[in-house]
Amino acid sequence: MAKTVDQLQLMLEELLGMRHVYFQPPASVQMSYPAIVYSRNDIQNTFANNGVYTQSHKYQLTVIDKDPDSVVVKKVSQLPTIRFERHFTKDNLNHDIFILHY
Repeated sequence: MAKTVDQLQLMLEELLGMRHVYFQPPASVQMSYPAIVYSRNDIQNTFANNGVYTQSHKYQLTVIDKDPDSVVVKKVSQLPTIRFERHFTKDNLNHDIFILHY
């Protein structure tokens, strides 16, 4: 059975310990921190018998926190099938970007 965005949302909320998890939020959303922002990044197909045999969805997750040593970054970095991409600081907030195969 394919995993859904709703299941991913619940998993990330549980990991964060709060509901500050946002899927493709519009600019008008007022976020609270620490937060996780995520969006679909890619869909990888595996083909067999002239059709799609399996699919793997990739999501970009951004952990945003005032704390540069955020415990959330450590928790997210330990998820299965996740890869760290980069870190940057903007508006005194730390952004750690990951790619998750889900």
